[in-house]
Amino acid sequence: MAITLNQSNGLKLVLSIILCEGVGIISGLLAAPEMKQWLGTLQVPSWNPPSYLFGPVWTLLYFLMGVSFWLIWKSTAPDKQKKYAMIVFFVQLVLNFLWSFIFFNLHSPFFALINILLMLIAISMTMYYFSFISRIASWLLLPYLLWVCFATVLNFSIWSLNS
Repeated sequence: MAITLNQSNGLKLVLSIILCEGVGIISGLLAAPEMKQWLGTLQVPSWNPPSYLFGPVWTLLYFLMGVSFWLIWKSTAPDKQKKYAMIVFFVQLVLNFLWSFIFFNLHSPFFALINILLMLIAISMTMYYFSFISRIASWLLLPYLLWVCFATVLNFSIWSLNS
């Protein structure tokens, strides 16, 4: 299947990537002060990745999410099918945005853990709905799902160490 990049599809691609990267940027900016101050007061597991790793990883993941969403948006699948897939995508994106706020700004690893578990369900559902429209779009979300699985274990560990 060849991907044609006409002007409309090009705009959709740019908007999709900006949307996803924008969620990450805004979420990060809102949580940044607490990341530096509050996180330093918590016990973290010895296998906690260095903080400089999170920015590049999330930038790549948001990019992949944007391309994945674009593949669905530009598809010729029936509108109803695309609508459900896109709604579930937006649900997981909102949960993604809320996680940083809940964890860092509200200082609540427990409620962040509940949020991230819901996010895992929403990402899995997104991949499921996307797979009926574009297998590539679904597979592009696999690194995101795996990273969020790791982040869930990390979140649980931080909550356990600090409760």
